[in-house]
Amino acid sequence: MAELLLEILSEEIPARMQARAAEDLHRLVVEGLAANGLIAEGARAFVTPRRLTVVVEGLPLAGPDVAEERRGPRVGAPEQAMDGFLKASGMALDQLETRDTGKGEFWFAVINRKGRPTVEAAKEVIEAAMAALPWPKSQRWGANTVRWVRPIQSILCLFDGAVVPVSFGPIVAGDTTAGHRFLAPARFAVKDFAAYFARLAEAKVMLDPVERRHTILRQAEETAAALGCTLRADDGLLAEVPGLVEWPTVLAGDIDARFMAVPHEVLITSMRSHQKYFSLLTADGGLAPHFLVVSNMEAADGGAAIVAGNQRVLRARLSDAAFFWDTDRRHTLESRLPKLAERTFYAKLGTLADKAERLQKLARHLTFFVEGAHAADAERAAVLAKADLSTEMVGEFPELQGIMGRYYALNDGEKPAVAEAIADHYAPQGPSDRVPTAPLSVCVALADRIDSLVGFFAIDEKPTGSKDPFALRRAALGVIRLVVENGLRLPLTAFFAYAHAQFAPGTLARGAEETAADLLEFFADRLKVHLKEKGVRHDLITAVFALGGEDDLVRLLARVKALEGFLASDDGANLLVAYRRAANIVRIEEKKDGIAHAAPADTAQLRQPEEQSLARALAEVRAGVAASLTGEHFVEAMTALARLRAPVDSFFDKVTVNADEAALRVNRLKLLAEIGAVMGSVAAFSRVEG
Repeated sequence: MAELLLEILSEEIPARMQARAAEDLHRLVVEGLAANGLIAEGARAFVTPRRLTVVVEGLPLAGPDVAEERRGPRVGAPEQAMDGFLKASGMALDQLETRDTGKGEFWFAVINRKGRPTVEAAKEVIEAAMAALPWPKSQRWGANTVRWVRPIQSILCLFDGAVVPVSFGPIVAGDTTAGHRFLAPARFAVKDFAAYFARLAEAKVMLDPVERRHTILRQAEETAAALGCTLRADDGLLAEVPGLVEWPTVLAGDIDARFMAVPHEVLITSMRSHQKYFSLLTADGGLAPHFLVVSNMEAADGGAAIVAGNQRVLRARLSDAAFFWDTDRRHTLESRLPKLAERTFYAKLGTLADKAERLQKLARHLTFFVEGAHAADAERAAVLAKADLSTEMVGEFPELQGIMGRYYALNDGEKPAVAEAIADHYAPQGPSDRVPTAPLSVCVALADRIDSLVGFFAIDEKPTGSKDPFALRRAALGVIRLVVENGLRLPLTAFFAYAHAQFAPGTLARGAEETAADLLEFFADRLKVHLKEKGVRHDLITAVFALGGEDDLVRLLARVKALEGFLASDDGANLLVAYRRAANIVRIEEKKDGIAHAAPADTAQLRQPEEQSLARALAEVRAGVAASLTGEHFVEAMTALARLRAPVDSFFDKVTVNADEAALRVNRLKLLAEIGAVMGSVAAFSRVEG
C-alpha cells in the first residue's frame, strides 16, 4: 500500500472559498480513484490561503485485474460478423470459446486485463478533478486556457515517493513546494506527507486550518488577558481569519480615545468588517480601547511597525465612522421619513413608505394582544422603524440597521421603549437569536414580519423547494417564536386578513381568505421544523392542525403537549389501537353499504351489557371533553378520553359488530363511529403515526 500526496500552490485563495474547495478536491480525487477500482484506506484535505492539499493513504500500487466476458455471433454466423467481433475484442479465432446457451451455440471472448498502474490512473483523476473543481469564481492567467481561482504557481504530486506527472495548463507537477511567502520562500523537496507536513511547519506554514484557528484563539485570549480584558466572542470572524494567514501571530493595538464616544456597535462593526480585527471587552462588559490583529508575519521588532500601520489604517476607518455619526445626528429620524418613498420595498408591494404606513396600523392593532403595549407608542415605533435606512451610517454598514435607529431615536428625544422597539424589530434573525420580550418591540417585530409574509404570499411569491429569496421561512419562524415564547393569544387567520386589507386596493393578486389559508399551512410546516429540534413529533402537530380552525399557536401547542402525554400513557396507546380498529371497521362497512353511519346509535337497540356500557361512557366522555375543550383544559380532555379504554376493550371482546340482524349491525356500526367522533373532537387521531 502506498500514499498519494497532492498540493496545488497558488496566489491567495479567498477565505470564503477555501473550505468548500478543499472538500470538493477531496471528493473528486477519492471518487475518481474509486471509479478506477482504487479504494483507499483514508484521505484527508487541508487548505491555507495559498495551497490546497489532499493526501490519500493506503492505495494499492495497481488496480485490480479485470476479467471481461463478451458474447459474440452465433457459431456459423457470416464471416463479416465474425471479423467485426474479433476486431472489437482484439482476439484471434483460436482464442475464443464456444458455449451452448440453450438458444444455440455462440462464440465467447474472455478478456483478462492486468490491473492498471495507480500512477497512471492518479494522473488522469487529478487532472480531471482540477478541471472540474467548481469554484464560485475563477480566472485565466497569462495566455493559459485553463481556469483556476487564482494563478497557480506549482503542483506537488507524489505517489509512493515518485512524481506523478500531473499537468494543468503550463504547470507540470514536481516534488517541491515553497514555504511562507515572506518568512521562508525557498523551495524544498519532499518524499511523503509526513516530511511535507514537518518541513512546512519549519517553513512557517501551519497547514491544518483547525490548528490555525486554535492557535489564533489561544493567542488572542492570552493577549487579551495580558491587557486586563476578555476577548469578545465572534465565531464568524474566528472562522474567517484562519483563511487569511499561514503563520498566525496575534498583536494588540489601541483605539484612539476620541473615537470611544462613537457607539460601540459602530466601532466593532467597522473593525470587524473592514479590517478583520477582534474586539476586546472590559471587566464590566464594555468595549475596551484596544483591538487584536492577526498578522501573517513574525517581525524582528515584535510587531511594533505592524501595529502602528494597523492603528493608522484604523484611525482613517473610524474617522469616517465618526463623521457619519456626527452628520446623521444633525437630522431627526422623523425628517428622514419622506426618503422612504424613494426606496422600493418590492415592485408589487410598494415603497418603504407604504410599508411604514402599514406597520403603523398593524402594530397598533397588535397592542390588543400584547399586554403592556400602548397604541400610540407602537405606532410611533413602527413609523420610525425603517427611517435609519437612509442614514449615512447604515448606508456604510447595513448590518447596523435598527441599532443605529435606536441611537438616533434616543438622540431625538424619543421614548426609550420606542427606541428599543426600533432596534429590536429585526429580531429574532435566526433560530438561535434572542426573542424580544418588551411589549412595543414584540408588536413592531410581529407587524414587520406578518406584513411581509401576507404581501409576498398574496402576490404568489412563496418559497419553492430550496429557494426562499425573501427569507419568508425565517420570517415565519420569527413570528412563531415571538408568539409562543411571549405567550401571545393571537388569532393568526383574522390578523392575516387584517394585514391583507392594509395593502392598496388592486395591489394583491390573491384574496385574503386564500392567502390566510396558505399561510396557516405554511406556518404548520415551519412549526413542525421548529418543534422537531425540541423532540416534538410532527404527526401530533398535524393531528391538531387537521381539526381545522386552530390558529392560536399557544393553544395549539398546549393541545399538542396534552396529546403527547396522553399517547405516551398505556391508556392512550391502547385507545389509539382501538380507535384505528373501530375506524377501519366503519370505513370498510360504509364502503360495502354505500352510506355513512354517522348518526347517533339507538339506545333502545343496545342489547348486550358491553354495548350499553360503551354508549353510557361515550355520552359521559363527550360531555366531559366538550367542557374541558371550552375551558382549554386539554390535559383534562385527554384524561376524559382515557375513561373510554375499558368499555371499548370490553365491547371488542364480547360484541359481534357484523350481526346477522341488519338493524342491529347498523346500530353497532353507529356506536363505533361515535368513538371516532368523540376522539376526533380532541385531535385527528387518524393522522397519528406508529
